Amino acid sequence: MRATDAAGPLWTPPPARAAATNLAAFMDGVRRRHGVDIAGYDDLHRWSIERPQAFWTELWDFCGIVAESRGARVVEDFDRMPGARWFPDARLNFAENLLRRRDDGPALIFRDESGRRRSLSHRRLHDEVSRLAQALAACGVGPGDRVAGFLPNLPETAIAMLAAAARGAVWSSCSPDFGIKGVMDRFGQIAPKLLFTADGYRYGGKRLDSLARAKAIAGQLPDLEGLIVVPHLDPAPALEGLDAVPLADFVAPYAPGDIDFVRLPFNDPLYILYSSGTTGVPKCIVHGIGGTLIQHLKEHRLHCDIKPGSRVFYFTTCGWMMWNWLMSALASEATLVLYDGSPFHDDGAVLFDLADSAGINVFGTSAKFIDACDKAGLEPARSHSLASVDTILSTGSPLRPEGFDYVYERVKADVCLASMSGGTDLIGCFVGGNPTGPVWRGEIQAPALGMKVEVFDDDGAPLDRGKGELVCTAPFPSMPIGFWADPDGARYRAAYFDTYPNVWRHGDYVAFTEHGGMVIYGRSDAVLNPGGVRIGTAEIYREVERLDEVVEGLVIGQEWDGDTRVVLFVKLREGATLDDALGARIKRRIRENATPRHVPARIVQVADIPRTISGKIVELAVRDVVHGRPVKNIDALANPEALDHFKDRPELGR
Repeated sequence: MRATDAAGPLWTPPPARAAATNLAAFMDGVRRRHGVDIAGYDDLHRWSIERPQAFWTELWDFCGIVAESRGARVVEDFDRMPGARWFPDARLNFAENLLRRRDDGPALIFRDESGRRRSLSHRRLHDEVSRLAQALAACGVGPGDRVAGFLPNLPETAIAMLAAAARGAVWSSCSPDFGIKGVMDRFGQIAPKLLFTADGYRYGGKRLDSLARAKAIAGQLPDLEGLIVVPHLDPAPALEGLDAVPLADFVAPYAPGDIDFVRLPFNDPLYILYSSGTTGVPKCIVHGIGGTLIQHLKEHRLHCDIKPGSRVFYFTTCGWMMWNWLMSALASEATLVLYDGSPFHDDGAVLFDLADSAGINVFGTSAKFIDACDKAGLEPARSHSLASVDTILSTGSPLRPEGFDYVYERVKADVCLASMSGGTDLIGCFVGGNPTGPVWRGEIQAPALGMKVEVFDDDGAPLDRGKGELVCTAPFPSMPIGFWADPDGARYRAAYFDTYPNVWRHGDYVAFTEHGGMVIYGRSDAVLNPGGVRIGTAEIYREVERLDEVVEGLVIGQEWDGDTRVVLFVKLREGATLDDALGARIKRRIRENATPRHVPARIVQVADIPRTISGKIVELAVRDVVHGRPVKNIDALANPEALDHFKDRPELGR
């Protein structure tokens, strides 16, 4: 329901809806079994961080994790960050937990931008994983081997990951929009035994080939023993000159049957994910079997209220951790809705069309998508039913308060808008949704359960109010088990623990709110510091991107006269020009709605804004270009040519 008081929450769950959530059932169980007084979410969160062993054990039982054994110990060396080990005696298999259903209900519903649709039942998904797991076993794939995917977001991608996990192997994937060097910067470090590729993919109405790049990539992986091709653009792609086998031929000798799941220790590796790589070769972040599973089960069931039969969608490629996050919803017996292609194909409504046609309940996307829909004037509340959608998830960058307004005014009024934040580093969230609580404008609802999230000042002192560094001061199960090829853990410790010893520093500039939620003001390494006053970049983006003429902005701090000055770059609508009048309006809006210190010293129009392949703008890379420093890894960018717009700008005095 919407609040009538403008100062109140944007949405509050009706009492019956809140009472029917998984979170309410979990709280009730904690009350009964542990004899604690839990009146609501804040009490539960406090209990989860004060009694972590009890919380994670309770969560294991609530989610019915399938395991050979759990063991008596919940965590050892809890006082060490890094170094704590969760459930050190447990043995389990990730894929076994995701394939617990074997009925005829839908497991995967797929659509691409051309309109092609496919659906796989839970039984069919199990059978396809069974056949592929047998084929992998025949190739000698087992625990510790790396299996890689250079694939679109297809059902076969999910099948390949599950088959690798069933064998105890380590899965790693890149989306097919990566260039050869971008893929080699990643797969070249981990030496995969097998590589899966599609023949190509569709995006923005174009057919794009993958086989030429796959051939070049395979030729540069000396330990590769096989290349398997998934047909997508064509039923029988031409493989002449390519040392590869079609997927159908690879699995042809094997009949479906029970899967011989390889059960391994809780802290054995499952995934290798990658940092964005904009400051050098990407870090290979290794995530464990059990930590990934229990973290995702918590986020799905308690924070997103995913239940058996829920239809869950996230717009993502296989190069973003949200794909891994989405896959885990199978462990909650949900139906995954997959889409591959441009989110704005045709009339820009393709994802909302999919929400209606597939009956999506949990609709996940990025803050940038919501902002783009707003800018484009889309009004799904008028053009679509969206009757099935009860939760909208947003991540990838801070969702502006105006993005909250847009969702409730022009998408759907009766919906839980759960903004979340965390990342590849923890394959999960530090802050996220609370389906039993209200949604306040511009705020992430709550710190995630079991995560001891705090805000530190520059000296490492906790802040109850005010802006500072997002930190986590106690271990959690989905901390990386390490970085690949980092035997002494030096790179791992340097990434998160050098600033505050024994405390995870995440790199976000944030503040808690009076409602117990959080606002994120941008990356702390991109925070501006004019005159020694710290300013989050999101505070400027919020104001400038509300102007109709501005498509997107990027702001940096430029070293100038012994200080730092704020420089704002703007990409404008087609036909718009940055004249004196528009520049004055931008500055006035920022001054009136932020502070005079936020007002940029220079505003510069550019034709494009550079971003990573996962869609994040790259403030640090632009800052390097403006200062005449080399950008360490332009192959991490989706549009590296955009950096040229920032070189030798006379407006910046260089």
